[in-house]
Amino acid sequence: MVKQEDKTRSPRRETTKVLYLDLDVTDTREGVILARELLAANTDYHVEFIDSLSDEAVEYEKENGGLEITSF
Repeated sequence: MVKQEDKTRSPRRETTKVLYLDLDVTDTREGVILARELLAANTDYHVEFIDSLSDEAVEYEKENGGLEITSF
């Protein structure tokens, strides 16, 4: 998911960060809904975009040091 640090900032590529969540859901739509609920309840982030990652994408991120799972 792509986010800004707080809800008062407009999304800008230069300051956008990525957040990874590991959710136990059956489909992408359910995951997007759950992710938005978790973020609204636990952060002040302005979330612009949420998408699921394939198993291959997760492995790539793990191998290249870009994957850090966030827990609430």
